[in-house]
Amino acid sequence: MTPEPGSPPPVAETRRRFLTKTAVAAALLAGARGPLSAAESTAAADGPWFRRVRRWGQTNITEADPPRYDLAWWREHWKRTQVQGVIINAGGIVAYYPSAIPLHHRAQFLGDRDLFGDLCRAAHDDGLAVFARMDSNSAHEDFFQAHPGWFARDASGRPYRNRDLYVTCVNSAYYDEHLPAVLREIATRYRPEGFTDNSWSGLGRGSICHCDNCQKKFRAAAGRELPRGRDWNDAAYRAWIEWSYARRLEIWDTNNRITRAAGGPHCLWVGMNGGSVSGQAAQFRDCKEIFARAEILMLDDQRRQNESGFQRNGEVGKLVHGVLGWDKIAPESMALYQTTSPTYRLSAKPAPEARLWMLAGFAGGIAPWWHHVGAWQEDRRQFATAEPVMRWHAANEQYLFNRTPVATVGLVWSQRNTDFFGRDDADLLVDSPARGWTNALVRARIPYLSVHIDHVARDAAQFRVLILPNLAAMTEAQAASLRRFVENGGALIATGQSSLCDQWGDARTDFALADLFGAHLPDKHGWRDESVRRRWASESAHSYLRLTPSLAAHNAGPRAPAEKPATGARHEVLRGFDETDILGFGSTLEPLRLDTTAQVIATFVPSFPAFPPETSWMRTPLTDIPALALNEKPGAGRVAFLPADLDRRYARENLPDHGDLLANLVRWAARDEIPLRIEGPGFIDCHLYRQPGRVILHLVNLTSAGTWRAPVDELIPVGPLQVRVELPADVRGRTLQLRVSGANAPLVADGGWHRFTIPSVLDHELAVIE
Repeated sequence: MTPEPGSPPPVAETRRRFLTKTAVAAALLAGARGPLSAAESTAAADGPWFRRVRRWGQTNITEADPPRYDLAWWREHWKRTQVQGVIINAGGIVAYYPSAIPLHHRAQFLGDRDLFGDLCRAAHDDGLAVFARMDSNSAHEDFFQAHPGWFARDASGRPYRNRDLYVTCVNSAYYDEHLPAVLREIATRYRPEGFTDNSWSGLGRGSICHCDNCQKKFRAAAGRELPRGRDWNDAAYRAWIEWSYARRLEIWDTNNRITRAAGGPHCLWVGMNGGSVSGQAAQFRDCKEIFARAEILMLDDQRRQNESGFQRNGEVGKLVHGVLGWDKIAPESMALYQTTSPTYRLSAKPAPEARLWMLAGFAGGIAPWWHHVGAWQEDRRQFATAEPVMRWHAANEQYLFNRTPVATVGLVWSQRNTDFFGRDDADLLVDSPARGWTNALVRARIPYLSVHIDHVARDAAQFRVLILPNLAAMTEAQAASLRRFVENGGALIATGQSSLCDQWGDARTDFALADLFGAHLPDKHGWRDESVRRRWASESAHSYLRLTPSLAAHNAGPRAPAEKPATGARHEVLRGFDETDILGFGSTLEPLRLDTTAQVIATFVPSFPAFPPETSWMRTPLTDIPALALNEKPGAGRVAFLPADLDRRYARENLPDHGDLLANLVRWAARDEIPLRIEGPGFIDCHLYRQPGRVILHLVNLTSAGTWRAPVDELIPVGPLQVRVELPADVRGRTLQLRVSGANAPLVADGGWHRFTIPSVLDHELAVIE
């Protein structure tokens, strides 16, 4: 069939152009660094699109955009920013094409235009992959009136609302019939490479749907009625949590079957996911199961938070790839509009803020995806930010993908711990301790990786140390895998109530890992009470830790005689604290029963008044309540148990003493087997990788006046940095490239290590040794 003059080319033709051009584009982009290797040429020509498309762009279309969308301008912007794929609004709440499906609401100003079709054809003509973007958990009034049984309802039967929209139920025909029809229509008519869906998982954990569909299906699955409200100790509520997770996985699998059947075997449905485990938990998105299923993982994680900093984006990359695999691509939506609170969708984010978030993601294995809201902008500054970063990424992508991280320290996580131990206080009980460790490791320039607790046995060989940041809820099998890790020589650091609870978050009579800790709960201990555990985690007290042995006299009271200084050297974990016998703590502790093998090197000093200053003296300067105990047994790895929650305290208060002590624990536990050492000024996030015959070090300079308060509006260079790195046997260390500054730096062999100096780092530096 011959198209009419001036009509768009057939969809199949534009998609063929895409498939041809992406292979060619891969070769062209590599031109700056020389010819492709045989392996790279094969991957470029034959690999599926989701293994090749590494840079993305998105203009999140508003309903006002169809008449004013300047397609020619945006096509030039795609070229300037060297994107290989675009995310284009298609359907769901709003359709940007002439849908034939009843009640599929067309954009207010769409008129007769097929905006999605125009953009999809243009992208394919330009050799770009296309994700059709859906946003499908809500619908308009007319849809609700036509199908009232397809919508979520509270216990009183009232529909849940999303502003002017009605929230759909994931267990209704909306998900089983209407959305599949939309997916088939778009896949067959336009042939996009895949689909994203911004709100695919429906109603979150904070609300229970009591519609007829949910009542019937839950009763059939669980043999009981839906819970009336939140009660983590109620068997029905626990069953509802697990049932809700299972339904989201069913949606994931079903939608992928639909899109592949309609659009071809590589037409993927990838939903949308976040980088926060607690955020995923709140939406019933199982990170471990979803990440393992995904061929490409699209992340809606657009900005940094003050409390977690830019380093969180590197952490997200490590957590995601730890399950997804390092051979797969994980693009992340990187907002170029102002994302402070409140958000300003149409104002440009300061370029240094946006740039650092992007670069921190690159260092952790995240792929770039610029994001604007609206196709027409009055604040045009936002268009200048992405181009230089995306061009650098294109020129250096051979060093940013298909690489293996190098780290001997693993930070263990579990979404079940977030759900059933964290419950309604996950940030306090789970996220804050993990964030404290992340910040301490970054500050100490110790490379680390995130490890799911179910992957401990699988990944054990690469780690010298595993860290449990208040990881309380675990099964007996998970505890056994940690025990085997220590028995085989691995070291373990555990904080707070780690291993205290079973898989439901219910307290055991003792720690599951008590034999490793050398510490046990006595018969009466407050931590067995859930309310006490939460109060303990949230409190702030004027309390201290006493380092043992004390190296100077202290007063036991206003008139008590001074105690004689203790003799003997302190443990190496306390290195750097020679001029103090105490550290600020801020919480409370209760006694524990210790094994004879446990060595206590810090004890608890109870709270006393801070104000007025005349009353600020220790009422009980000495106790035998352990705050930090070390346990070493012949033939096994070192174990450190820190009942004092210094990880959470460090996340909250940012006291250098807490960060230093946490870093000391890691170095001791690892027996200093850490493959990287960097000396010099600044707050630097360090990521170490290897490729065959090559070691890659990516440094991100997080030093700025806005490090802990967004946005950053000025980059502050640091340096020089003295780097020492341990090279694997297949890397001889003959050449060094600094891929950002281009500076010359001699590489000097030093035993089994190599050392070099980086003169200065403005925002990041990529050092390649080969």
